[in-house]
Amino acid sequence: MDPKQLNELLRLIKKLDFAEFKMAEGDFSMTVRSEYKPGHIPAPQIVSMAAPAAPLAAPVAAAVPVTDVSAVTEAEESTGNLLEIRSPIVGTFYRAASPDKPPYVKVGDSIAAGDVVCIVEAMKLFNEIESEVSGKIVKVLIEEAKPVEYDQVLYLVDPNA
Repeated sequence: MDPKQLNELLRLIKKLDFAEFKMAEGDFSMTVRSEYKPGHIPAPQIVSMAAPAAPLAAPVAAAVPVTDVSAVTEAEESTGNLLEIRSPIVGTFYRAASPDKPPYVKVGDSIAAGDVVCIVEAMKLFNEIESEVSGKIVKVLIEEAKPVEYDQVLYLVDPNA
């Protein structure tokens, strides 16, 4: 059997649902086995998540549509030396432990790594978000009680202040 025919045959076998295929032609023989068995349904896999994620009721559009590359470049340049505090989970952003309490941090506050900066509620669990950086809060990027996505920037921090 020439290589072209063999290649074509292997493509056909791969496309069809065979558990095993045997062929003999003259002094040439081959057997192809697949782990897949016809009618076999693989067992579901249980995946545990590090942090629960809240489903969104409706798709959320990007916060800022990117239409002008120069505007994005200017924004990046203006925050060049600032560090970001990002959300480790999807949920709802809260600046304070409760509505009658003061916010954990405000613009101008100095923070250290490990300080709680906000809460992100996910599936009725209130997760305290700790800063991984030290510095001064320059900007709060999320409004109170607004949804946040995984890895979304919450705060900008000046490490030199």
